[in-house]
Amino acid sequence: MDHLDRLEAQSIYILREAYKKFGKLGMLWSIGKDSTVLLWLARKAFFGYCPFQFIHVDTTYKIPAMIEYRDKIAKELGLNLIVHTNEEAVKSGMGPSKGRLVCCKALKTDALQQVINKYEFEGLILGIRRDEEGSRSKERVFSERNRDSKWDYINQPPELWDQFKTDFPKGNHIRVHPILHWNEIDIWEYIKRENIPLIDLYFSKNGKRYRSLGCAECTGTIDSNASTIDEIINELKATKTSERAGRAQDQEDSYAMQKLRKEGYM
Repeated sequence: MDHLDRLEAQSIYILREAYKKFGKLGMLWSIGKDSTVLLWLARKAFFGYCPFQFIHVDTTYKIPAMIEYRDKIAKELGLNLIVHTNEEAVKSGMGPSKGRLVCCKALKTDALQQVINKYEFEGLILGIRRDEEGSRSKERVFSERNRDSKWDYINQPPELWDQFKTDFPKGNHIRVHPILHWNEIDIWEYIKRENIPLIDLYFSKNGKRYRSLGCAECTGTIDSNASTIDEIINELKATKTSERAGRAQDQEDSYAMQKLRKEGYM
């Protein structure tokens, strides 16, 4: 087995363990590269059939091309897709002008909690990686939240030698992170090997491309001439800029993600 084979096998093992151990699970699909790789892994883990409902939290501020791609892929793959918006917050005028953290909480965190409550999910599967951002490095593969999805990032059980804690109090909410052990270059090398269809916003146009995707008003492009996967990989091997450098909420507050994730952010 090579490096990518080992990563893939570990992720498939985690997905199957989650399916075996927990009740109703949903899988978040943000349309980005990580969650699209997670979608691919789920299809492999269950032989082309995904036994989970997919969830896209639509803030109404997404880049239009992301929504077009979402609908296209969902139709092609026959995904059981839930699209949810915190309509009350949107109607009240919630948006980035209210403050990035306030907006993210209302349109992402609160919206996600609404989905959990409405569909009675016992757990969510997410495509986050430890190397992407500081607070995510504190996560566990099976990460416990309380009934309100709040996360106690200080009190985390050890996970050694694939010995994962899967016994949690009834009513608590579980986050499952099958690609937590991957890094950004692993993701791109796997996309290349598997020929995974990806939204073209990641590839350079007129000297600009997106490295990380989010809401249109909060996500910036980077200077880049990388228009192929090989060029992106080579660029990443040389860069010293963080993956989320173009995310406005991270620039507004250096502990933004930790604050948001503590309250239930994905």
